[in-house]
Amino acid sequence: MLKNNLRYISLLLLIVIASCAKRGSITGGLKDTIAPVLKTSFPENFSTNFKGDEIKLTFDENIKLKNLNKQLIISPPMKYEPIISPTSASKFLSIKIIDTLKANTTYSINFGQSIADNNEGNPYNQFKYIFSTGDYIDSLALGGRIKDAYDIEVAPFVSVMLYDVNETFNDSVIYNENPRYITNTLDSLKTFRLENLKAGKYLLVALKDKNSNNKFNPKEDKIAFIKNFITIPNDTVYELELFKEVLPFKAFKPTQASGNRLVMAYEGNMSLANSRPSITLKNNNENLASIITQLPKKDSLQIWFKPLKADSLSLAVAKNKYQKDFTFKIKDQKKDTLNIAAIYNGNLHFRNRFTLESNTPLVKFDNSKIKIISKDSTAIPFTTEYDEFNQKLFIDFKKEPLEKYTFSILPGALTDFFEKSNDTLKYNITTQNTSDYGNLRVKLQNVKRFPVIVELTNLKGDILASEYTESDTTVDFNLMEPSLFTLRAIYDDNKNKVYDSGNYLEKRYSEEVIYFSKEIDIRANWDVEQVFDLSIPYTPEPKKKTENKKKSSF
Repeated sequence: MLKNNLRYISLLLLIVIASCAKRGSITGGLKDTIAPVLKTSFPENFSTNFKGDEIKLTFDENIKLKNLNKQLIISPPMKYEPIISPTSASKFLSIKIIDTLKANTTYSINFGQSIADNNEGNPYNQFKYIFSTGDYIDSLALGGRIKDAYDIEVAPFVSVMLYDVNETFNDSVIYNENPRYITNTLDSLKTFRLENLKAGKYLLVALKDKNSNNKFNPKEDKIAFIKNFITIPNDTVYELELFKEVLPFKAFKPTQASGNRLVMAYEGNMSLANSRPSITLKNNNENLASIITQLPKKDSLQIWFKPLKADSLSLAVAKNKYQKDFTFKIKDQKKDTLNIAAIYNGNLHFRNRFTLESNTPLVKFDNSKIKIISKDSTAIPFTTEYDEFNQKLFIDFKKEPLEKYTFSILPGALTDFFEKSNDTLKYNITTQNTSDYGNLRVKLQNVKRFPVIVELTNLKGDILASEYTESDTTVDFNLMEPSLFTLRAIYDDNKNKVYDSGNYLEKRYSEEVIYFSKEIDIRANWDVEQVFDLSIPYTPEPKKKTENKKKSSF
């Protein structure tokens, strides 16, 4: 009897224990969030009188190297970067120096965020190994911030450099030599700090260095600089503004694109008429009639000429002191023919001009053969303007809301360089109600000088509207399509009505650009009145909608 009772009690206990047991899988505990720790280094970090060619680092756990080619910063730069191994998981790192080190120089090897633990990838943030080939470690520092002279955002991975100003210094050092000191903003910072510096006089430069070679390439790189040499020690916080230089004009050998057109690539800026070169096309010693236009979306010019029989032609290009002559063969090829298309066909916004684009340059216009008729068959008066360089014909007229317009362009209205005229063209255009648009009034405050260009851009930076003021502090942008906009002002110091970038050799900064600190929300049938204080520097803020006032006439 007792045995049976014990048997029942044991079974009951097993059931209770089983029912109380927690179901689930075994976990590995809390996630590891601790970065690796350097246990030992040989020679010791911050060693002086460094004579060796290898550095050995030991960590408290297995580490791996991530994006070392982007993260590693060696200052001063070495001609031959050290070999860092192994690239696989290990507690040890070897830095094998293969360059000849400079005497009495403090070196900094900054790993950025490239050292991380092998399991969770926790980075050993901004780990530096410092050593000196002299008797002491240089300890001076210099700091500042980076901005873009024109764009609202600053690119990542900007190099900041110091060059020794000594008896051998000249301005070309940034094109040919490595800097004495260098640091990098990496992928997130807009500030910089150069450390372990020696007292002296320096040139301070920043580069968005596309080739990562510590040399300024004006074709690829953005640059920022301080005009005056700086001395260290110095507690000034410097602001460096990156800009892309406009290359000096240069022409490349033209190629034949068709039986009546050459294409010539170039470097430089063609936005202003006075920035364009003089081009003369010749057959032997005979000057040929030609027209020069821009190849759309390319840094190339089109040289139009009338078909002729010739084996070769020559082209003389001149701009200021630049002169270049080309000779090239000519082949019998298919010729470009007249074709005209409307840029806007369907809906035409109030701020847009009705525009025709031709694929050959136009030379004659007969407005009597152009008609604009409204939906009630009323003839609408208009004017025309032709942009030869871009091959665009603008037809301007007073637009009315909720209207339909028919453009009739009869044969012979437009004649091109090759004496070909258009066939009958017809386009139908409609307009929207003014209540479908919004208005923005910008009130400028603390304007330092005039003239000022005020621009509205989309969030990508494309210019959607621009106004120019030589004295007025109130600027209106009426009948804007509803959207979010960025607002900026440009001090047009040379009064050419466009933004001008800087130039390193000329020691010229870019024209000053000030961004409004918030996005502007323009809505349909609303007026926005916005004060823009040009004395307040741009600082990013959380996105908020601009307060609007119910529509009222200006």
